Amino acid sequence: MSAERVIVADEAAQRVAAWIADYAPTRDAPDELFDRDGLPRAHWRQFLGSFAAFGDAGLEQRFAAAGRRIDDMGISYRVHGEAKERSWPLGRLPLLIPESEWREIAAGIAQRAELLEQILHDVYGDARLVAEGVLPAAAVAGATNFIRPMCGVSPPGGRWLRFYAADLGRGPDGDWRVLGDRAQAPSGAGYALENRLVLSRALPSLYRDMNVERLAPFFRDFRASISRAAQRVDPRICLLTPGPWSETYSEQAHLARYLGFALVEGEDLVASDGKLHVRTIAGLKRADVIWRRVDADWCDPLEQNASSRLGVAGMFDAIRKGAVVVANMPGAGVIESRALMSFMPELSKRVLGENLKLSNVETWWCGREKERRRIIDALDEFAISGAFADRLPGLGECREALGGALSSAERARLIEAINQRGVDYVAQAPTRLSTTPAWIDGRLSPRPFVLRVFAAATAEGWVVMPGGFCRVSNQPDVRAVSMDAGAQSSDVWVLSSGPIKWSTLLPSDEDPPIVRALGNLPSRAADNLFWMGRYLERAEATLRIVRTLAARLGQPQHIELHGRQTIERLARLLIAWGAAPENMQDMNPTQIAWAAAADADAYGSALSVVRNAKRAASIVRERMSNDVWQLIGRIESRLTRFGARAITEPETLEIIERSLHTLAALSGLIDENFNRVAGWSFIDLGRRLERAIGACRFARQLAGDQATVETLDALLDLLDSQITYRSRYLAGAALAPVLDMAILDPFNPRSVAFQAMRIDEHLAALPSLRNDGVMEPPRRLSVRLRAELESEDARRLDALTILAWEQRLMTLADRIAERYFTHGDEGEANSQPSRIA
Repeated sequence: MSAERVIVADEAAQRVAAWIADYAPTRDAPDELFDRDGLPRAHWRQFLGSFAAFGDAGLEQRFAAAGRRIDDMGISYRVHGEAKERSWPLGRLPLLIPESEWREIAAGIAQRAELLEQILHDVYGDARLVAEGVLPAAAVAGATNFIRPMCGVSPPGGRWLRFYAADLGRGPDGDWRVLGDRAQAPSGAGYALENRLVLSRALPSLYRDMNVERLAPFFRDFRASISRAAQRVDPRICLLTPGPWSETYSEQAHLARYLGFALVEGEDLVASDGKLHVRTIAGLKRADVIWRRVDADWCDPLEQNASSRLGVAGMFDAIRKGAVVVANMPGAGVIESRALMSFMPELSKRVLGENLKLSNVETWWCGREKERRRIIDALDEFAISGAFADRLPGLGECREALGGALSSAERARLIEAINQRGVDYVAQAPTRLSTTPAWIDGRLSPRPFVLRVFAAATAEGWVVMPGGFCRVSNQPDVRAVSMDAGAQSSDVWVLSSGPIKWSTLLPSDEDPPIVRALGNLPSRAADNLFWMGRYLERAEATLRIVRTLAARLGQPQHIELHGRQTIERLARLLIAWGAAPENMQDMNPTQIAWAAAADADAYGSALSVVRNAKRAASIVRERMSNDVWQLIGRIESRLTRFGARAITEPETLEIIERSLHTLAALSGLIDENFNRVAGWSFIDLGRRLERAIGACRFARQLAGDQATVETLDALLDLLDSQITYRSRYLAGAALAPVLDMAILDPFNPRSVAFQAMRIDEHLAALPSLRNDGVMEPPRRLSVRLRAELESEDARRLDALTILAWEQRLMTLADRIAERYFTHGDEGEANSQPSRIA
């Protein structure tokens, strides 16, 4: 070893020793860094030694790169009630679990998942456990997640549970214990995957040297399992999301993209003939499997919550008829109740004939008189929680109450409530959450954590993800950890004793059938892709006007009469577009240009339009590459910074130029990287329609009545056609040639005729609902418009003719929406059962 390496190793060892010496976990809670004898665990020493070798500067570089990657990937979450998403808070240290310890956890999780599966079969089937007195009826029927319409239903595919999660923590003795079961719609698996993608790239050598188990095989097995559960050989699998306002929408979009599932909302689905179908641009397409992230009570407004717009009417009937596999089945969430947890040890012996391998926190249900009296008599010794809800009944928004910390009035109120309705309460032995090292202000600090572990049902049994979703509190002493409360997330590294084999999501059996489908795009996705294209083109047009206006404001010749006319027309165009408020008409053009670029309160400003484009893109995030998402975010950030401070005119032009360059890069990325199927067609349709409408408006404003050389020159600037015009015409700008280039030239990618040609080509390639050879309404309009533009003479053009074409283009946009964007209504696609596939 070289002298330099020896020095680095010595410095790293000293740094680790200082970290460990300063590390002070609480005495009454287990900690991950130290074993039961108070000595640092070997795997943590190995990790910290390599971690310290990076040095302070190296660590900061890696942490900064991780933060940039989180932003680039668009990893985010939303706190309930907040409109804006928050960037994902990933901790800098993983949770380390050695292989030997993980085998015990995995065995306990697999056993518990199978136990819960059999309990669900009994609860919604023969109900022998209730009939024989093993499980009180009130402990089942009192749960808010007990779905009565599912009683007597045989789950399609044979399973109630297909994806199970359990929250774990170490007990006072250092053993892992279950803190809660998750079967309603478990979240976190996607974030676990994203955590791994970020941290493994931030610490690649450390990740490799620690022999960290890979996550891909787990997701591959899960995907294969639910695919085999369907009735058809090549099933359509959908991830049902509550929508973009869901707290974990980012995770859901990532999972759908990673696994190749269709991300759908309730409005994308329709029940027909006892089956579920996805509304697509080619009509209704059979949905074979639903992986739901919508709570069961909101899944079917016909049979549960009538006010729900998140589910689909008729879903439960399709389940009863065995027409759709649902993971997890509505009603599976009943096992999440704390009341049921108190019976788990007894149920394991009765159902499986064995003790629990992974015990849960000791729990007593107050619905039984004996337990109720015991709890009330020794209330100070227990923590009281709701048996069926997250909130504690009778104590407002409180999740949990420590008996010994209650005031006399609160204590009396709680005892009275327990005596009146003991079924609503459970008692647990109060314990502190165990702690794990967190990196805070350049040093190690113990922080409470909760580990969520995931299991998937396969034909070979339950498979447990070798890792999980870890939430780490930002407070040193808490009893619950929530992302809403400012917690961080950590990657979970399961450390193998040997080298790790490379793994992938590719199937291990024979290749799947080759598909080049064009018409399976959900109508909601088509709608948002279409508007994403329109918004991006509108943002570019607005910025082009601002650039053209700003460039002329600094030129002396434009202070003269004819020059002022150009400036005034450009300013009026921005105001008419809503890019600048109407009350700015009397303000100077510089203020109008600034507002049009970055005024967040102006609905048509470039900043507002880019945000609309980002919002539309977020709804189809599973179809967006990280590069596309990153470029849209870069434009938004640049314009936001622009609007946050006063800048000079040269700076204005520079920011506008950079934003236009980024938009050009984004357009090129979409053109070159998007597969030429329906999704790309709708983005490009939106762009072409918006560009054609914009060109018409530019021409009417600048090449209409009293057009001058200066206004025509500005029109060529807006259409990025100056170089082409000068190469064709030696003379200056003249009305007919400029109009021909702007409106009729089929070779100019900025002309209206060019857009009409591309629009017609897209509509001709899109699927038809009827195979009768008759053109659908949008195509009729595009063919007629294209023919008129191809046969028109520029010398006969006037403002009225151009206005008529502009209005026809807007009508065409409406007809496209009516034909293809049928989600949430009983449109044409829903009336064609003959096209169901």
